[in-house]
Amino acid sequence: MIDVNSFRLDGKIALVTGASYGIGFSIASAFARCGATIVFNDIKQDLVNQGLEAYKKENIKAHGYVCDVTDEDQVLELVKKIEKDVGIIDILVNNAGIIKRIPMIEMSAADFRKVIDVDLNAPFIVSKAVLPSMIKKGHGKIINICSMMSELGRETVSAYAAAKGGLKMLTRNICSEYGDKNIQCNGIGPGYIATPQTAPLREKQPDGSMHPFDSFIRAKTPAGRWGSPEDLQGPAIFLASDASNFVNGQIVYVDGGILAYIGKQPQ
Repeated sequence: MIDVNSFRLDGKIALVTGASYGIGFSIASAFARCGATIVFNDIKQDLVNQGLEAYKKENIKAHGYVCDVTDEDQVLELVKKIEKDVGIIDILVNNAGIIKRIPMIEMSAADFRKVIDVDLNAPFIVSKAVLPSMIKKGHGKIINICSMMSELGRETVSAYAAAKGGLKMLTRNICSEYGDKNIQCNGIGPGYIATPQTAPLREKQPDGSMHPFDSFIRAKTPAGRWGSPEDLQGPAIFLASDASNFVNGQIVYVDGGILAYIGKQPQ
């Protein structure tokens, strides 16, 4: 019989990277409502302040730090500070990420590297930093925010798709290396989520019509809508909790059914 308390996160410390707003903020807020202590970072102090104010409005006491997750020295220092100020990290969500929508032949190598650095190297760096204490404690949860682009390609997102495909395999490899240490590493692959990052793709056109991409996504999604950050909360809670202790190396796609759907036949 399932114990509903196995979904609780009481006494757990969760680090959610880049969680001042958007998907990261939504996941962290859900963790807090399940009893976790929330720690987050962002790259600038004003973003950290923005996040702290947002958590305060939700009556959540969060701990915010400035840290560039692509800088290994900064990340090691961050983890030391968290362990000193708050405690050992039980749950890591590698959420921080960027996207640059540029046709491949127009994209500079520097821009490509930047996306790879934030979306793939940073999860490696942060995971590497928290793993030793998780191993010592005898348990840990790592959740990587992957993407449908971990499975699919699309024009203008060559770097993002390459990074998210790599993150899927990093997820599986962390499982393979540290599963015997009672550490579970899984991923969440969001579909198209209504966030500030995707707002330009949902803007109405001057004539009042929907953005062509908005219409395209709604037609390709069996659910018939964009997802919301709240749609990711349940899967994140499950993967962070003891309810998923035998789930490892998996990517849970929260996409309204896009990956299962070939699309409508043209009329």
